[in-house]
Amino acid sequence: MRKHSKEFLENLTPDKGFEILVDGNKRFVNRLNTDHDHLEMINETREGQFPFAVILSCMDSRTSVELIFDQGLGDLFSIRVAGNIVNEDILASLEYAVKYVGSKVLMVLGHTECGAIKSAKAGVQDGHITGLLNRIQPSISKAMLKGDHDHHFSDHVAYANVENSLEEILTRSDIVKDLFAKGQIGLIGAVYNIETGEVDFFKDLTRKNKKQKTAGMAV
Repeated sequence: MRKHSKEFLENLTPDKGFEILVDGNKRFVNRLNTDHDHLEMINETREGQFPFAVILSCMDSRTSVELIFDQGLGDLFSIRVAGNIVNEDILASLEYAVKYVGSKVLMVLGHTECGAIKSAKAGVQDGHITGLLNRIQPSISKAMLKGDHDHHFSDHVAYANVENSLEEILTRSDIVKDLFAKGQIGLIGAVYNIETGEVDFFKDLTRKNKKQKTAGMAV
């Protein structure tokens, strides 16, 4: 079965989609990347696209999700914005991916040494940048409440910022919330380390959701 096909996506589970991302990052870190035939991918995706995952990540030039997860053309929806923040247009894009295309995994990916987070912490105010950085302030407050004040503070904020974006997506999007509750999509929070290339898949809401359902059935 071709990777870029409607059948592939329809038969893919959220768990399997997550495994593909995990395995892809292992290949990336260990320099075992797949030799992607881009011309073949162009031919395969000419009549349609069936990305198995949608990833909201930062615009940082070092965080291309296709490279980090060793994927090719047509594999991923990539939504990029400074600080991987959430707004109306991003929510609409996420909803389109999971409801109308059928992507099985929704991930928010932050990264270490994030310039947007450092600028927010420094209180930078300039043009439209001000409004964007204001959306990161709750994550800074969250990290401070946890007592995170060492030299890794900005990276701790990156984790909090991913958590806040996931929470905001679930709170503001009934479409995502409904599909997630039905087990039709997986929700993952992760942080990319720009020094090692490794992704820390620290927030697996999919597994947590399954455990809660199992516990409820047991009762």
